Amino acid sequence: MIRTIKSGTHCALLLSRCTSKSSRSTGARHQHSSYDVAIVGGGIVGLATARELILRHPTLSFTVLEKEKELAVHQSGHNSGVIHSGIYYTPGSLKARLCVKGATMAYDYLEKKGLPYKRCGKLIVAVEREEIPRLKALYERGLKNNVRDLSIVDTKGIREREPYCRGLMALDSPYTGIVDWRLVSLTYGKDFQEAGGTVVTEFEANDISMVTESPAGSTDGMNFPIAIRSSKGDEVHCRYVLTCGGLYSDRLSQISGCSPEPRIVPFRGDYLVLKPEKHYLVKGNIYPVPDPRFPFLGVHFTPRMDGSVWLGPNAVLAFKREGYQVFDFNVRDFGDALSFRGLHRLVMKNIVYGVGEMYRGIFINAQVKILQRYIPELSLSDVLRGPAGVRAQALDRDGNLVDDFVFDGGVGDVGSRVLHVRNAPSPAATSSLAIAEMIADEVESRFSL
Repeated sequence: MIRTIKSGTHCALLLSRCTSKSSRSTGARHQHSSYDVAIVGGGIVGLATARELILRHPTLSFTVLEKEKELAVHQSGHNSGVIHSGIYYTPGSLKARLCVKGATMAYDYLEKKGLPYKRCGKLIVAVEREEIPRLKALYERGLKNNVRDLSIVDTKGIREREPYCRGLMALDSPYTGIVDWRLVSLTYGKDFQEAGGTVVTEFEANDISMVTESPAGSTDGMNFPIAIRSSKGDEVHCRYVLTCGGLYSDRLSQISGCSPEPRIVPFRGDYLVLKPEKHYLVKGNIYPVPDPRFPFLGVHFTPRMDGSVWLGPNAVLAFKREGYQVFDFNVRDFGDALSFRGLHRLVMKNIVYGVGEMYRGIFINAQVKILQRYIPELSLSDVLRGPAGVRAQALDRDGNLVDDFVFDGGVGDVGSRVLHVRNAPSPAATSSLAIAEMIADEVESRFSL
């Protein structure tokens, strides 16, 4: 199933519409703005939740505060673009339920809005005999999660779906798709604004506190007792605050007295791109059978909505939370990661894997050798270095990847009026509409909306 709208053009047009209606926090016009609920963070989770809340409560006033000039420019705009089907996750877990439900909601939403997507499917391919039992276990897990249309295919079935792919057996997931998640995020933002919400860009929140007296010139009295202040000195007043800070979720949480853990440690994923003349080698998503000894899925082949094909990613420590280039560096971000005991323990548990990831990031021929296990015709001359994304990986102090959702408030009067989404783990984009429902339920429960 393919829609033919040009994603790039549509995305640029939608962005101009969103930003033209948003209010910039560069002047005094927002010095005393007041809202019932302020959502800090204009990524896909924040925007989906803001949309859900305003649709549920149209008589309340809502604002989204985003530190960048545009919405959804970080994790929401730097990802593989896959619509996951829910195969990998523990049966009965929250992640599994939200992914399966979220994928269905996403496809329905894309159809309703006329947004472009491709349901191109995914093969999880076993290339060694020892991988076959894990593949079959993954199939059983997918069935328990109610993933649609799963099947096991043999070598012939692999060739029918991916003519250049080699493997002994594969798990076929035709319900998996691809989409431009930034375009989807911007559409959530458009829905929010059309419902009466306000988007404020260039507002980097660095303080959340109780108001002790009415601001000069304000007629609101103490009806909006929380003040959110930006790094530029601008101020927004509200009754309640929801933060969806992604790469900065731990720092936002600490503003209202929360524990510094789980800590966000940024991992950069570097992609290779297939040269245009070699795009015929890949039709849909091709993934490896995940190895339970390692924390990430491994390199895979991912077609994109613009027609390109991404290969990867690796997973290496980023030296900056928004560091998309190899040499991007921030002293505070690097120091926070390097001093965290949880990272030390993660590294020690995965030292061989980590060294291999760094090696493959430097020497792309090593990454190509892994990719050749699936498509032997691929050669080093067929690929170029591509883009990168940064994953906000939550870690606990024992070096475990935090694999579930974490909510927090903080202490005192401020904490009773703040809800922090400290971790919304992958696949947060696929699950975004389902996650939004869950967060909105939590907001309603905590704040009695």
